[in-house]
Amino acid sequence: MQTAVSVTTPLTDGILAKLKTGNRVVINGTIYSARDAAHKRLVESIHKGEQLPIDLKGQIIYYVGPTPPKPNAVIGAAGPTTSYRMDPYTPLLIEHGLKGMIGKGARGRDVIAAIKKHKAVYFAAIGGAGALISKSIKGARIVAYEDLGTEAIRQMEVENFSAIVVNDIFGNDLYQEGRQRYCQKVTG
Repeated sequence: MQTAVSVTTPLTDGILAKLKTGNRVVINGTIYSARDAAHKRLVESIHKGEQLPIDLKGQIIYYVGPTPPKPNAVIGAAGPTTSYRMDPYTPLLIEHGLKGMIGKGARGRDVIAAIKKHKAVYFAAIGGAGALISKSIKGARIVAYEDLGTEAIRQMEVENFSAIVVNDIFGNDLYQEGRQRYCQKVTG
């Protein structure tokens, strides 16, 4: 099994240049949670010329709406949500400095083009593993849009958050590569 690449936030172009599709990574540092409603508000703020509630430069957004924490827990189950729902908003956020996203499922052409153009990366986390993933979240606090409840933006401190590189800065796509390998085995 491949050794995981350790990544610390904020992400830099140098770090991203070393990541390739299929790499297992462990992420350490600060990441932010945001889903559909928060993405919509961030983009509206950009269009209005307003200051964003978080600095996107070099940051990772995790597409998650965690469940409420149990007593003495930092956060509840924190599994990834389907990423394509953020696709209408993501290219603009990448253009404004976002360097990483974590979710599940494939991304659209516009997002992949923005990832390549602005040197960002898309990571996949394992769907259905929310309770396990939450163990890597050592701190969490709401920093914006508290009225959105579970969809509020949270600043989260993570240790050894496990993910896989799906889309790298070179335009590669693990989902496409996987399909091609499968088709070659089936027909070959």
